[in-house]
Amino acid sequence: MIILAGILAQIPPKISQFFFTFTIDQLPIVMLFLAVGLLVIAGVVYIYEAERPVKITYARQVRGIRAFGGDDTYLPLRLTQAGVIPIIFASSFLLFPQFFISLFQNSSHVWLQHVATFFGTFLANTWWYSAVYFLLVVFFTYFYTAVTFDPQQIAENLQKNGAFIPGTRPGDATNSFLAAVVTRITLVGSLFLGVIAVLPLVVKSTTGITAFAIGGTSLLIVVSVIIDLIRRVDAQVEMGEY
Repeated sequence: MIILAGILAQIPPKISQFFFTFTIDQLPIVMLFLAVGLLVIAGVVYIYEAERPVKITYARQVRGIRAFGGDDTYLPLRLTQAGVIPIIFASSFLLFPQFFISLFQNSSHVWLQHVATFFGTFLANTWWYSAVYFLLVVFFTYFYTAVTFDPQQIAENLQKNGAFIPGTRPGDATNSFLAAVVTRITLVGSLFLGVIAVLPLVVKSTTGITAFAIGGTSLLIVVSVIIDLIRRVDAQVEMGEY
């Protein structure tokens, strides 16, 4: 909530900065900008809430004249299990070349100056910087998902509880099935996060409007916090009814 408040507090100064430099010739660009902004927000909410349900069936057990189990449920696999972490990792990783440039651009060694100049020229190019940023977001999305999601452990827990995925044998086959599903949905989530991460850079480079920034870490934080807040309020309302 504190981070959300800090992000929202930056909006009025940016709006005032924009109107100070606004000209009537920029009106079509501004209208297009607002339309794209609404589409981006809707897309972030949709992808953030998207999940791939995996059907789970519990084995039916008969004890005496009573039957237990046999229920069907599902395992929700979120499309963006890594959340905003890959963008934070990627942006932090890109700070190292900038630190290298500031440290060695005035070095007494000529080759260090050349390397620092090369990195400085590379980072100054918005398109090359955006491409590297995009690839890093995709890489860290897969990396963080692999660290936090263990399909083998989930397969073992399902087997211990007498549950299985219809059409898939328990054990290693379930592990391979979950790993394949997570790999496919993570590809979609990582590409979406990469587009959201580089979208502000592309918009600034193509339109020249620097007052606003669509997407990125701030938008993901705002969306995730607001959605979580709505869920908590709904849960409290339902508890009051019970």
